[in-house]
Amino acid sequence: MKTYSTKASDIKREWHVFDAADRILGRLATQAASLLMGKHKPMFTRNLDTGDFVVIVNADKVRVTGNKAKQKEYYRHSGYPGGLKRITFEKLMQTYPTRIIEHAVKGMLPHNRLGAKIFKKLKVYAGDTHPHLAEVKADSSEVTTKGN
Repeated sequence: MKTYSTKASDIKREWHVFDAADRILGRLATQAASLLMGKHKPMFTRNLDTGDFVVIVNADKVRVTGNKAKQKEYYRHSGYPGGLKRITFEKLMQTYPTRIIEHAVKGMLPHNRLGAKIFKKLKVYAGDTHPHLAEVKADSSEVTTKGN
């Protein structure tokens, strides 16, 4: 008996659409990261990109539990001394709501070149429309997920 090895020609990519309205950020991010990596497929291989495309709409309506809306902070550094910048969840939600979901999902992906390649298959939009209707409709296995 031989061990099965996934080839690039075997990988079939699907499109999944998530509605983030009134969904909890962490739970949405884990589902999206799992689909992006391809962990739901029997041919999952850790060193290959076997995952699907994920489109998340209504990013501006995502929720967090507890006091995270006021207390959670996102950090970035300019690279210069004293260049640490911080922004709260509320402020980031008002200015760039898509970055919140992107940041959460990116933290759940591998931190290497493969993770960067996988991350490019994530599409996040603040409103309820997206420009990927043709791809989603062409794929017969459209998954529109609302609720938990």
